[in-house]
Parts: sequence; C-alpha cells; structure tokens
Amino acid sequence: MSGSSTVAVHADRDVHPSRAVARPIYQTATFWAEDAEQFTQAAVERRGQDFYTRYGNPNHAQVAAVVAELEHTEAAMVTASGMAALTTAVLALVSAGDHVIGQKSTYGGTASVLLNLLPRLGVSVTQVDQTDPAAFDKALTPQTRLILVETPSNPLLQITDLRAVTDLARAHDVLTMADNTFATPMNQRPVEFGIDLVWHSATKYLNGHSDVSAGVLAGSAEILDRIWDVALLTGATLGPFDAWLLLRGMRTLPLRMPRHNANGQALAEALQDHPAVARVHYPGLATHPQHSLAASQMSGFGGVLAIELAGGFEAADAFLGRLHYARRAASLGGVESLAVHPAAMWQGMLNEEQIAASGVPLGLVRLAAGTEDTADLVADVLAAADVVVATTASC
Repeated sequence: MSGSSTVAVHADRDVHPSRAVARPIYQTATFWAEDAEQFTQAAVERRGQDFYTRYGNPNHAQVAAVVAELEHTEAAMVTASGMAALTTAVLALVSAGDHVIGQKSTYGGTASVLLNLLPRLGVSVTQVDQTDPAAFDKALTPQTRLILVETPSNPLLQITDLRAVTDLARAHDVLTMADNTFATPMNQRPVEFGIDLVWHSATKYLNGHSDVSAGVLAGSAEILDRIWDVALLTGATLGPFDAWLLLRGMRTLPLRMPRHNANGQALAEALQDHPAVARVHYPGLATHPQHSLAASQMSGFGGVLAIELAGGFEAADAFLGRLHYARRAASLGGVESLAVHPAAMWQGMLNEEQIAASGVPLGLVRLAAGTEDTADLVADVLAAADVVVATTASC
C-alpha cells in the first residue's frame, strides 16, 4: 500500500479522470444522459457522481476516494458538515425503540444529538464514562443498536479503548461509530481496531484552512449505502466548490499533521507546570492518566490540548484575551491557532445541568495549535499565563 502522502495526492486519480492536473470543479446541479438506459442507471446508482449533485458529484467522489484510502476503509461519502455526517448516519442506523450508547465527554453537538434529538424520535440513550470499558458493557441492553465513541474526546482529550468497545459490540451484533476528527487518519485509524464506521468534521484537519464546512463518513459500502439513502432525504449536500476546496486541503494533510502534533506537544509541556494552570489535558503527556492507551492506539497525539486555569471562568477569559497568535474562535485544525472557552460556547447548545454532567470545568480553555513556529506559540501562551498570574496576585 502506498504511503499517506502519495495517497493524499493520487488516490482519486481514476475518479472521473481528465487531462487536467488540478481537478476541475464540477459546479453543476445536474448532468445530462445520452439515452434512457444511461439516465436510469445514473438515477439508481448509489453514491454516484453524474446524475444530480444531491445524489453525488465528481468532486464528492474524489474526496471520498482519498478519505477511504487514508482511513483504510472500503468506501466513503461526503456531507455538508460533520454534524450532517453524524445525524444522517444515526437516522439511517437506528429507529424508534432502539438504544444508543454514547460518551459523557464528547463534542457538544454530539451530546445534543444524544440528549435532545434521539429521545424525541423514540430512541433511548445511555451516556457512559468512556475511560471505563466496563461501563459500555453495563450499558448494553437487548435494544442496543449503536455505540458512538470519540477519541480523543472534545474537549477533555479522554481516550476510549477502541479494541475493548469493538470486541464487546461485535459479540452483541452492535454497530460502532467513531469520531476521528481530533486524531485524523494520520494519527489513528479506528477501523484497524474494529470500528465499523468513522466520521469527521472535515471542516477541521482534513480541510486544514478554515474555509470549508464539510463532513465525511468512511466504512463499508453496505453501511454507507444505507446512509446514502437517508442522505438523499435530508439533503445535507456538500457544494462542488467546497468539495474541491476540501480535496485541495487534504493533499497536504500528511505534511501538516506532524507540525500540529509537535506544536500540541510543546504547548502541553510548556504549560503543565505553570502556576496559572491547574491541569493540562493532552494524551501525549506522560502524566495523562491514559497516556499508555493513547500510545497504543495513536501514532501522534494531535494539535489540540485543554488547560484548566486555576482561577476558573474569569481566568480562562483573561487568558484568551491575552493570546496574540491563537484567536478566540470556534473550530480547530486549520493552519492558524485557535482557542475557545467551552463553558462559554456550549451555553447555546446545552443547559447548565448538561454542561455540568459533561465534566467540563468552567476554567477550561481548549487550544488548537496551528502550524506556526513552535517557539512563537510557546512564548505567546506563557506570556498570557503570566498575565493571569499577575492579575490574580493583584486582586
């Protein structure tokens, strides 16, 4: 099998080929057919590329080819966002009366699907402490049809034992889905541990330039065909130009991730002993309680870390206000560093009780290291933390 950098550049070479070196943008809503037979065949082909863009588009197929090869899956498909990937997949795979197991530490949008959307549709949900593999076993019921995992988790960087979860799921004929957004296939391939379906917010590392909203799903053709049928109804279609931008961004994913990994590690090490910081959450640190598990599943630990400011909510806000390179903004995975205060951001997604149940401290800041020079980022965060200490001392 070719290396990741070669795959990122060439895996889509045979998808809707042309003589253009850079892939053309198929900015069209529909495609014409030569005759009735060709029209009928295009209309019924799942995950096609030349009937109607809601059904598929050459730019979609090119992205899917690269993602599938990077994730080592049989197939892949694209959606308009990471949340579209999740909700469309869940709607396709579970029905009223079914039961889903999710994590307590997970992205706020995923938590909202688990806590707010699925119960309205008659699907029961149990959230578990993903650091305890036995918790998944205890949560199983005869009605369990799906287990959703996210590792490392957003924003606490907790690790889920993928092999333990998939061994349990397969013994009970339960499907598994893993959010691989934080790790990317450069650092972790969940299917190699038995996961059935992988999803990404491709807005993040896969695109890498903060200029696209997109999602991807990767897994077996059989599962993706089931999801595609529902995607036609939900209509969460990625525009051809956005798909082209996503493809362009993925070309450099294997080049960008080592810098993200290095910057994340350097920031975590620099901040872990700072007096303004109560705790650093980063699986690459030897002090992380699941460092050994992370090292057994991941080849790199990513660019995202979370720090707990000792002064709580106000200290977190002050720290963010003093950063020069990392802008205060949602999202992550771009070439520029970003920082966010989850407790402030999630107020619009979850109620106070749900935020408390997530275990996210009020003083937690999530830092997403970009690809800037490591020394510049380290100096910046240390200067911001020094100001927090000085401000606290003067109060």
